Amino acid sequence: MRQEQNNIFAGIDWLLVILFTILVCFGWLNIYSASKTNEDIELLSFSTKYGKQLIFICLTIPLIIIILFFNSKFYEKFSSVLYIISLVSLVGLFVFGKTINGATSWYNFGVLGLQPSEFVKAFTALAVAKLLSDRQYNFKLIKNQIKAFVIIFTPAFLITMQPDVGSALIYLAFFFVLHREGLTLNYITLGTLVIVLFVLTILFGTSWVLVSLFLLITIFTIYITYKGGKHFIRFNWHKIIAVYAIVAIFILGTGFAYNNVFKQHHRDRFEVLLGLKKDNQGIGYNSHQSELTISSGGLSGKGFLKGDLTQGDFVPEQHTDYIFSVIGEEWGFFGSSLVIILFMLMMYRVIYLAETHANKFGRIYGYSLASILFFHVVVNVGMVIGLLPTVGIPLPFFSYGGSSLWGFTILLFIFIRLDAHKNYDW
Repeated sequence: MRQEQNNIFAGIDWLLVILFTILVCFGWLNIYSASKTNEDIELLSFSTKYGKQLIFICLTIPLIIIILFFNSKFYEKFSSVLYIISLVSLVGLFVFGKTINGATSWYNFGVLGLQPSEFVKAFTALAVAKLLSDRQYNFKLIKNQIKAFVIIFTPAFLITMQPDVGSALIYLAFFFVLHREGLTLNYITLGTLVIVLFVLTILFGTSWVLVSLFLLITIFTIYITYKGGKHFIRFNWHKIIAVYAIVAIFILGTGFAYNNVFKQHHRDRFEVLLGLKKDNQGIGYNSHQSELTISSGGLSGKGFLKGDLTQGDFVPEQHTDYIFSVIGEEWGFFGSSLVIILFMLMMYRVIYLAETHANKFGRIYGYSLASILFFHVVVNVGMVIGLLPTVGIPLPFFSYGGSSLWGFTILLFIFIRLDAHKNYDW
């Protein structure tokens, strides 16, 4: 057993490694297609996007070896330290960070820029796993739930302040993990209601929603009161009025924030998404071009490097957040479906392996990994096909960028290391 532990490749799940390799390689092919020029340039060159990405991919090999070098107890024991260091890296951006596209999210090291928010996800997952796996931790207690929320939303708050709302939204994925560990559906239900009220307020206005809500509550109360004929049901009117007052304050706050706090380009994105405004030449240009590019691919696609819209650079920043549109045009519906299936297989495999862990730490971390992957894929693909607003969330292993690639590599291979050691007696 000890000899097996000294072999860093012993016990690792090769199916996950194979899926990782396929996704990364296929991702690079699409980055190459989206950023290829007519000039004959070496592949391993920082002068092109695909050259940089290939260097980033090569550098994942020593990164993976370093991750596998440490045993599972290292990640469990030092999870809090790694989490604190990651928070410090986010705070440091406000002093040493570089502002790109209006967000101070990067450290600049000459030819290399690092976005710490891409790495913090893994260390937050470790911290959540450490907290929830503590034998003395009772998740049913409100104070313990608050501890978990603080761990999750502290980095989300710091990322929002950069501002990078898209990356901060990813931390909502941890609610899937908390639900798996015993958190009631009340929180998710409440969150869903908040989103519904937010959308309705934007669509129909504050006054309409307030009046409609008042009428619904009144009708429902009268119906329940007289249901059953002679059996009169007494209501606590104070509670009903209090609930309505809280909801009304939220609706009024939403209307005020939307009109006075949100910037115009934020309002434009929501209005384009909800069909209140059509702006295919302005704020909705990227999404519109992306939809056209994907639909032009048909069932089987136009072929590698044969996508005229991709080669004509019709979709801005196509090699990053809109990389899925390259897949849709050149590989068609079949290729796009294959990518989705590969992601589903990876998530299913992670959940399956997580459920085999006797140690709660490994199981909770595995669910964190699967939830983050799920959230990234759903939001990114939904954004590219026009179902969700543009929020700047990359497609794992596909979108251009060393920080994104390395962040997901760390996230995945820490789990692979935890899984490889799950049967070892430490």
